[in-house]
Amino acid sequence: MQERWYYVYIVANATKLLYIGITRSLRKRIWEHKSKMLPGYTSHWHVCRLVYFEKFSDVRSAIDREKQLKRCRREKKIWLIESMNRNCHDLSEGWYE
Repeated sequence: MQERWYYVYIVANATKLLYIGITRSLRKRIWEHKSKMLPGYTSHWHVCRLVYFEKFSDVRSAIDREKQLKRCRREKKIWLIESMNRNCHDLSEGWYE
């Protein structure tokens, strides 16, 4: 049986506006953000730099984590990102070359 993964991710723009989402296909979803295929907040504010993600095998756990992160204060989100990605580099750099 093929395992299914679910990803909770945070994308940011150059000024560190943040967006938290959930997806089954991280590469596809980040491409959608980068290509501005998703109208709204992320395309308007150019929020497309993948700065953080977590991987889950259980969809309920992923949804719970997404909700938890969305409730966190901005300072905690920045701390979480920087604890894993000190300089907020785009973790998807090189994926689409």
